[in-house]
Amino acid sequence: MAGGLHNRNGAGRRSYKPMAEINVTPMVDVMLVLLIVFMVAAPLMTAGVPVDLPKSQAPEIHDPKEQIEIAITADGQIHIQKTPIEADALVDKLQAILSTNPDEVISVRGDTTINYGRVMEVMGLLAKAGFTKLNLITQPAQDDGKH
Repeated sequence: MAGGLHNRNGAGRRSYKPMAEINVTPMVDVMLVLLIVFMVAAPLMTAGVPVDLPKSQAPEIHDPKEQIEIAITADGQIHIQKTPIEADALVDKLQAILSTNPDEVISVRGDTTINYGRVMEVMGLLAKAGFTKLNLITQPAQDDGKH
């Protein structure tokens, strides 16, 4: 038979032998494409809520641990991470977060155009929720050579 089901003598069937090699080239191609996509997308994901930060001469703080971020936009809206929240619900939400991790650090990003009183109001709510570790986020000031 021409189909190859029989050996040369015509008796019996050919035994199936599994292939031991795995072709990983397509998998490597897919992984490289995903790597490039994540490398491009990662900086875009850390931006959070768009806030025009004030400039400061303070040195940059490098904390490897991810922090909770409170953003106050130009219109005074409060956001936890990227989720908008009303001021009256902020304390309860933060107390729930603090109950799971009492050493949690919180970062506050406030737009340059908002009233200083609004930032202090939010900081008061953070203190009421029990946060004792607080970072105020600013942009590094451009050094123009004048001191």
